Amino acid sequence: MIAIAGVALVATLAALTQVFYFSAGPGAPTAEPSASASPDEGLNVGAPDASLAEGRTWTGELVLNGDITLGIELDGALAPQATAGFVQDVRNGYYPGKTCHRLASSDGFAFLQCGSIDGTGSPDPAFSYGPVENAPADNVYAAGTIAMARAGDDAYSNGHQFFIVTDTTTLGSDSAGGYTVVGRVTSGLEQLIEQVTSQGIDVIGQDGVTGTPKVPTSITSVTLE
Repeated sequence: MIAIAGVALVATLAALTQVFYFSAGPGAPTAEPSASASPDEGLNVGAPDASLAEGRTWTGELVLNGDITLGIELDGALAPQATAGFVQDVRNGYYPGKTCHRLASSDGFAFLQCGSIDGTGSPDPAFSYGPVENAPADNVYAAGTIAMARAGDDAYSNGHQFFIVTDTTTLGSDSAGGYTVVGRVTSGLEQLIEQVTSQGIDVIGQDGVTGTPKVPTSITSVTLE
């Protein structure tokens, strides 16, 4: 649901076709992941080799606004390139202080997008990678999913930005496929919904559907091990 600045999001109540970054969570239907494309490392900019993910599950905590603690896990087996990029960002201390600039809060279309380099959704020209990994074949992103945002029709525009799905959401694929599901929230999602996403949108964006959260939200810390 999370789009890079300059990419339009089109949504209707009956069918939603968006440009996003998302992932899946506990207690929701599990979609069969689509096959990951083979990476073309020549198209990656500033991203680590996928081997950094070690082909394993990473666990940790994402803290928002100082007191919202989300347990998280990243899937280094099914999304090795995205996990490697996330791990590198955590090790480099990229995320603390970055904002969650975009919110969708409708029933069946709900997510919070975070991690933009400038707080407005702009991409980082020094950091982008692909391909799309572990996207659900049925385009359904379960509540609790953590997915990577990217520009429309560009499988190699994943970067720092990710989104957390707070209600099971269908996101239409484009020519690049779906959105990389890098992991999931394992605890604390209810607290995020209660304190931030249920409070709604402050200013609606150009897409007419998403906007800035009414409760200003920023990343306090991220840990992974």
